[in-house]
Amino acid sequence: MRIERIIASITKEEQIPAVLDSPVRRVNLMTGNIMNLKNVVQRLHERKKQVFVHVEMVHGLGRDHFAVRYLADVFGVDGIISTKSNIISAAKNANLRTIQRIFAIDSSALETAAKMIASCQPDEVELMPALMPRIIREMKETMNQPLIVGGLIKFQEEIDSALANGADYVSVGSTRFWQ
Repeated sequence: MRIERIIASITKEEQIPAVLDSPVRRVNLMTGNIMNLKNVVQRLHERKKQVFVHVEMVHGLGRDHFAVRYLADVFGVDGIISTKSNIISAAKNANLRTIQRIFAIDSSALETAAKMIASCQPDEVELMPALMPRIIREMKETMNQPLIVGGLIKFQEEIDSALANGADYVSVGSTRFWQ
């Protein structure tokens, strides 16, 4: 496994020490709150990690262009993750990198996602869950952006399968895959 294709998905603050000491370079931050975010981002940046904040999962953040601007100007994040097209657009206006997160729950959701991606042009797309080789291949064929897959990963074989089927990156919450 090539570590540069693994993204640490931080869902609990207890995971932060593990990612600080890992060779992983990208971090998707999906925990914390507006009171501790600056410190967390600073610690990650000191270790040369790129920090993408999931706007909908950090407590105390609004879900509008002001929150995005605040993340850029005050916290200095490298990018944002969101399921909302208006947040992706606001982040692009704030010169942040963007990851549009989509959920493959049925065919209709995938069609809507393809339209949303074409409309707001995120820098990258995260497809959840990651355990669908055929869907990974089909989604990759419909877009030009790098494809991140994540969710429900437990085994190395699942990471290998996702990468072999077209994923550019795999977002993983289990610290054992960060080494």
